[in-house]
Amino acid sequence: MISKSAFFVGIFLFQLCTPSLGVSASNGVSAVEERQSGKQISKSTKPISIALKKPRAGWTVDRMLEIAGKVSDDTVDPITININGDKYLIRTIKGEFKRKFPVTQGKNYIEVSATNKAGTFSEKKSVYAKIPNLPLLAILTSDTDNVYTDLHIYEPKMGEADLAAKPTAHIYWADTSSESGGKFYLNEQGGSFDQPGYGPYLYTHSSPPLGIYRVDANYWPSGDKAHTLSTLNLTLFGGTANEVKKRVQVPLVTPGETVTLAYVKIQKGNTVSVYVPSVDIKPKKGDWPDWVLESPLTRKGTE
Repeated sequence: MISKSAFFVGIFLFQLCTPSLGVSASNGVSAVEERQSGKQISKSTKPISIALKKPRAGWTVDRMLEIAGKVSDDTVDPITININGDKYLIRTIKGEFKRKFPVTQGKNYIEVSATNKAGTFSEKKSVYAKIPNLPLLAILTSDTDNVYTDLHIYEPKMGEADLAAKPTAHIYWADTSSESGGKFYLNEQGGSFDQPGYGPYLYTHSSPPLGIYRVDANYWPSGDKAHTLSTLNLTLFGGTANEVKKRVQVPLVTPGETVTLAYVKIQKGNTVSVYVPSVDIKPKKGDWPDWVLESPLTRKGTE
């Protein structure tokens, strides 16, 4: 299986041998520059209808809920899916979309939206989930197609419960489950393997060990993408009195570079602390171990 780094080296070499795309005669903007924004808005002026085939209204006992349907304007790409207030861009294929998402205990509100020149149109449903609470959920997305914004989770060692220890288990696209029960879901939308695009990358844990978790994003763009904006949505002990939600947005620029998005500390009694090094004031010594406070925000490659 080809590695992601080898894949993008091939793209880069191909582009070196390819003539420049030049400048658009209509507005003086190069085709490369037009694609920097990532999101493509359909130019159709016809109102959009959305057939939301799944989920069916009612209830479910599954932790993962499939959201699937079709938009009448098959040039809309991507669409937006809103689940309980968290928004994600999802690729469409000839107007069709399909993706499984984790849901929380109780009522889940789902809205699918699509935009073209006629405006933004949406369809809504709600589903009641009869499932245990999900203690740890991480969802990483980006605002640009054809890039890898890889999610990397580092878990504490099962049974150790040492709040000063570095996490040892590494869960990501090539190793999608951990000994303690962490699960990683690849960005599979209409393909058989992890695809570049908006995401989402999903990580869940139904019984997370006590300790410190590190959440990273590793960036691999194609040659015509200068940067992307990554968005991490963290939900811990959702639906309980200890629920903590955190949204982290960090631009990713350098190919192959990894950015630490957040550290998560889970203590006894389901007490949670989240430290976002790119935004938060550096914690006092003793609140977090030295290896957290002294770790670089960015690093080349993954470790």
